[in-house]
Amino acid sequence: MTSDSEALDGSASVRATQQGIGNDADSSANAQDAMHERNAKPTNEQSAEQGETATATKAPRLGWFGRTISRRMNSVPLSTKLVACTLAMLVVGMFCVTFSIRQLVSNYLLQKTDNQLVDQAQLVYDNISSLQNKDSSQSTVGPNDYYMQIRDINNNILSTPLQPSMKDGVISQPVLPREGSMDGVVLGTAFTTTSNVIGLQNADHITAQAAKAPWRVIALKWGEKTSDSSGTNVRGVVYIGLSLSDQIDTVNTLTKYCALVSVAIVMLGGVIAALVIQQTLVPLKRIEKTAAKIAAGDLSQRVPKAPENTEVGSLAASLNSMLSRIELSFREQEESNAKMKRFVSDASHELRTPLAAIHGYAELYAMQRDLPGADKRADESIAHIESSSARMTELVEDLLSLARLDEGRGIDITQQIRLNSILSDAADDLHALDPERGISQGTLSLQPSDGKNPISLAFTPGAMPEITLTADGSRLRQVITNIVGNIHRYTPADSPVEVGMGLLPASISPESLSRMPATSESLHNFLEAVEVGQSMQIGMNYAVVRFSDHGPGVPEEFQSQIFERFYTADPSRARLKGGTGLGMAIAQSVAKAHHGFICASTTDGGGLTLTVVLPVSPVEPSARVKAAHDAVQKAEKGQDANAAKTKTKESSRRKWGRSAKTANSDKGNQSSTA
Repeated sequence: MTSDSEALDGSASVRATQQGIGNDADSSANAQDAMHERNAKPTNEQSAEQGETATATKAPRLGWFGRTISRRMNSVPLSTKLVACTLAMLVVGMFCVTFSIRQLVSNYLLQKTDNQLVDQAQLVYDNISSLQNKDSSQSTVGPNDYYMQIRDINNNILSTPLQPSMKDGVISQPVLPREGSMDGVVLGTAFTTTSNVIGLQNADHITAQAAKAPWRVIALKWGEKTSDSSGTNVRGVVYIGLSLSDQIDTVNTLTKYCALVSVAIVMLGGVIAALVIQQTLVPLKRIEKTAAKIAAGDLSQRVPKAPENTEVGSLAASLNSMLSRIELSFREQEESNAKMKRFVSDASHELRTPLAAIHGYAELYAMQRDLPGADKRADESIAHIESSSARMTELVEDLLSLARLDEGRGIDITQQIRLNSILSDAADDLHALDPERGISQGTLSLQPSDGKNPISLAFTPGAMPEITLTADGSRLRQVITNIVGNIHRYTPADSPVEVGMGLLPASISPESLSRMPATSESLHNFLEAVEVGQSMQIGMNYAVVRFSDHGPGVPEEFQSQIFERFYTADPSRARLKGGTGLGMAIAQSVAKAHHGFICASTTDGGGLTLTVVLPVSPVEPSARVKAAHDAVQKAEKGQDANAAKTKTKESSRRKWGRSAKTANSDKGNQSSTA
């Protein structure tokens, strides 16, 4: 019997010897491989060049194939792509998981088998003396599923004490190195080898598969310790093996279970992914349907709302905002077109009236010039023609003023103007027109709401405050003159009028103020901004001008329409009074050009109140407006120069035409006299 130290020493010496032999063999093998690589290098280079040529030749075909695949992929619905990608990722993921589990379990079982072989080797060391003289039929040591073969120092077989037996007389044993050779086997290191099966004729399939399974074998030296301390007397090598059939069966069974679970997970994941994706894409389908309705012309459609923290919700909010702007733009365009058509129609009508009068009186004069009293009737016709031409001139000038204001021209808002002086002059003018009218001047202040009455402007009779603002003086006088003219035309001569002015701070920007519609609601919003500005001492200062009359007034539903062009509450009365219907439109354009606004409301006790709000401080125009203004002025200068040249040519042509005509008439007279 040998001890553990003897066996370990012997195995160490044999292992060192085998490793040295193995290293020499590896060195020679590496040298041969290097020679083969040098010899094969030209061939490899030629193959690479041929491969590049083939790739270059096939490139167009690959490009066409790629384009075809791309076109087909683009025609696939998004939901199908997402489900397919999800299934592909699940398949790849489950394959990787199954493969990893198989490898981990296989390595674990292989390591466990190696540990069992090492444990069995310890048992062999303890019973080597009794095992080397017995064969497999006589041995009772160790489990019967192990295989053991004992050889001498020359690798000749001494005995096979352990050999597992299978049913139906099938014998399976590992293929070991031939007698007299180690065949590269390293002592103390387990290795895997094939099996040698005997008696498969009567075996079933399961037994045959188990018998053909590979073996895990470990080779160890055995020997006896000498009587002196010189070392261990190595007597041979012992091979111990264990079939891997159970391990392979376990790994295959586990792989089948993992595959079944993977298939179930992939199918379940595909169903869940399809449901989730379909549910997620429902808002997109709604957006698609809404877009189709909008494309059909229904701009009032809106995308259903969703939580804005989601992508679909953010998209829906953006689309709804865009659709609102588009609808507003189309509505404004339609309103602008309608206003333009109405404006052209009204302008044509208003211009046709004085032209028809001029034409009629001219024909009347032509028919009556040979009758008695023609001179007196001629004076009457010329007076009517002059009146109609004056009305037409006034109308054309108003139209020209509106056109210039619409283009941002014809106004200079950089002048320092004393507003109280303009209002005082307007009050004097109104008093001169209607001496019997009572005119009150005073100061305007904010009157907060008391719960019963809404917020409003309070009028305090007395001297008007002095207010200086940056504006266009002539245009402001035109606005005030138009208001005074309307009061003179459309109210009784003895009805009282209040003219008030005040300086009020408001928490609102001039740009927002100029975009307000000409309604009493806009005035209420401005007064609320004034209340906030006074309480918090913020905002800009605004000059507020108010004219309140006690005449017939204008119904509340028509008050915003008086600022439309050619609008008159009573057209026959307006024509009788000499109005053109453009005065309030010009007033609104001038107010907006000053970044202010004008509105109409009902006077307490009856009548009409006109309120004008203007910023005191100058408002810088944007760079784009400045550039457009400069370009328009330059174009105007060029047009004026061309007009002057044309006018000079026309006057010269007329002059020479008249001279030639006079000369011809003189010649005719001379010839007739002769």
